[in-house]
Amino acid sequence: MESNDAPFAYSGLERIFHERGRLAVCTCLVANPAGMRFTDLQDACGLTDGNLNRHLHALAEVGIVTLERLRGNGRPVTIVRITASGRTRFLAYIDELETVVRAVH
Repeated sequence: MESNDAPFAYSGLERIFHERGRLAVCTCLVANPAGMRFTDLQDACGLTDGNLNRHLHALAEVGIVTLERLRGNGRPVTIVRITASGRTRFLAYIDELETVVRAVH
């Protein structure tokens, strides 16, 4: 079915992003392309350790984010980054959301 046949189907709304926690994570990572420490991302998104971990693993499984564990002095640090394809997919998702908003105005 062509998009012209179903103008309100919004096929560009990928389910992987269509959840509040993942929307927050991807928004933070697009705004911080160098990546964020797990704890900083957790604070920015208001998520628990377990909840953020679950979302990150779901996003990593489909290549949207990468997780890098750095070891140095003291405790290891996990750096989370959005991939190039993840950024492209997320921005296409945001474009589709803007289409939805325009349709209701």
